[in-house]
Amino acid sequence: MDLCKTLALKTQVKTIVLSDIHLGIRNSHVREAVHFLRHHSCETLILNGDIVDGWQLRKSGKWKKKHTAFFKLLMKWLSSTETRIIYLRGNHDDFLDEVLPLEIGNFSIRRTFQLNSSGKKYFVVHGDIFDTVTTRLKWIAKLGDTGYTWLLWLNRHYNQYRRSRGLPYYSLSQVVKHKVKKAVSFISDYERELCAVATAEKCDGVICGHIHQPADKVIDGIHYLNSGDWVETLSALVEDMEGKWSVVHYQDWLQVHQMHQRPEDADHGQDEFDEMMQTIYASQLQP
Repeated sequence: MDLCKTLALKTQVKTIVLSDIHLGIRNSHVREAVHFLRHHSCETLILNGDIVDGWQLRKSGKWKKKHTAFFKLLMKWLSSTETRIIYLRGNHDDFLDEVLPLEIGNFSIRRTFQLNSSGKKYFVVHGDIFDTVTTRLKWIAKLGDTGYTWLLWLNRHYNQYRRSRGLPYYSLSQVVKHKVKKAVSFISDYERELCAVATAEKCDGVICGHIHQPADKVIDGIHYLNSGDWVETLSALVEDMEGKWSVVHYQDWLQVHQMHQRPEDADHGQDEFDEMMQTIYASQLQP
């Protein structure tokens, strides 16, 4: 299928924001992220931090073919489309400090970015620099990351049991966050702090990630947008061609997508993904 016909099958939007994919950990839903991107085309793709989980890769994480497939897709976009890709450094991919700032053609790596959207300015940042624990007490953050990894392990096995009983997905970690009063207070403080920064930067809104809590709200006159993550919520921020922002959850999008998808398009999509994975595997076998 030629590129023009492939693009015609995709949903065209102005901007897509993904964050917190955490490539390198077992709980990363990178296959779903690739599937979502493959069915969209955009003018600007913002990878808003923690795309690669350097913390886990240094300890016990594993890099898999499906993780490479994500970057293969990005390279395909860069070589065959006019999409601008902006990668913002997060705390889990802080190894990028060694190359910041970097700009090659339509691809750049930065700490922050200002996005113009329908006459408004948005301050775009991962958000970890406004989290005191991750910036000043990194050892506590990494200890908390270990506990979070255990909770994700428990969540995975719990949902395997639920699937075997025909029950829908249930995020234990999200429930724990909402139940713990201090966690709820932290999220609220984090959101207000980022909105204050957007005001200081003379921006109309802020786009962030980091806390794995997708959101689209107005706080103190500032449009607060959080892209969520691809570990628990499987969510993204999307700006449509009219400039309207929304939080898109993968499971909701998938249901709508499958309702409107022709069988032959579904077959082609799977064939293309399988071909990509086979190419990656073959390249790894070469000396």
